[in-house]
Amino acid sequence: MTRPSRVIIDIKALEHNFSRIKELAPHSKVMAIIKADAYGHGIVRVAKTLRDADAFGVACLEEAEQLRQSSIKTPIVLLEGPYKSDDLPSIIKFKLDIVIHNEYQIELLEKAEIKGSINVWLKIDTGMHRLGFPIEKAYAIIDRLSLCKNINLRVLMTHLATANEKKNDLTQQQLEAFKKISEIIDGEKTVANSAALINFPEAHFDWVRPGLMLYGVSPIVGSSGINHGLKSVMTLESEIISIQYLSKGEPVGYGATWRCPENMPVGIIAAGYGDGFPRHAKSGTPILVNNIRCPLIGRASMDMLTIDLRNQSNAKIGDRVVLWGGSLPIEEIASYAETIPYELLCGVHKRLQFVEYN
Repeated sequence: MTRPSRVIIDIKALEHNFSRIKELAPHSKVMAIIKADAYGHGIVRVAKTLRDADAFGVACLEEAEQLRQSSIKTPIVLLEGPYKSDDLPSIIKFKLDIVIHNEYQIELLEKAEIKGSINVWLKIDTGMHRLGFPIEKAYAIIDRLSLCKNINLRVLMTHLATANEKKNDLTQQQLEAFKKISEIIDGEKTVANSAALINFPEAHFDWVRPGLMLYGVSPIVGSSGINHGLKSVMTLESEIISIQYLSKGEPVGYGATWRCPENMPVGIIAAGYGDGFPRHAKSGTPILVNNIRCPLIGRASMDMLTIDLRNQSNAKIGDRVVLWGGSLPIEEIASYAETIPYELLCGVHKRLQFVEYN
């Protein structure tokens, strides 16, 4: 692999974060959310590491099939359920649980001739208004499910819209609505995503569903993973491939949006938006050169970035550069790019070399 940009995956950090989740919710089962290629970390890699997870949450059949073909035996839950009737044979073949959240899916199950059995996680909309049945329809839906052959209602669930904001009243409203209906309906319950796992212990119930925090990233606005006892799993790194010595007033990069305030060295890094670094990151975004922060200058290119080396005068070609990870939290980079860490993690390009570190 000649290109110096690469992704380091810290397996021990992933194991640590899972242990931290168990500390926070010791009485709950854990569904590890590993959709979207485990938030860019490698779905099979993460599944094989998290051997103690009680279930894995994925978005689609293709992700589930990839896990089963890699000899993953852990229960798998399709978080969006079946999209069409043709999905049901594969759901049975791969022994998948499914989330049911709309009338169309109920009709699929009612019409299907199911050989085998399927566990259902019934999703109730308590206020997020994305997926889920209205509370007032829950009882009728449960009655209909009970009449479907070989369908087992396993878990009642909902999803919180504002759990990352501890003082937002909507979360308490959602929890109260869910508690009322869950007192009447038998079965296990699940509410807590990563944010609720940290902010709302009363939302832990029988299952928790951590996603972002598995990877050492904070789901809470204004904080980083380290604030919650988490360790960064992904490090995006590269090298300096050239150094320019420019004069005061000279422009840098496409559009000449940044000009040198004085005579200065400028470093060119072999990484860009083609690798997953956000093009819209602002000048001033920190980048580590030999563990010293140097600001991004100018616009990110597809394969290159430019940085101000005035506070790293000893930098040379070949020096290691960290774009995020470890002591440079991805939450901070996301803030400079006016986006969220989820987007950065999922956007890391597969052309990069992925290296596991134990």
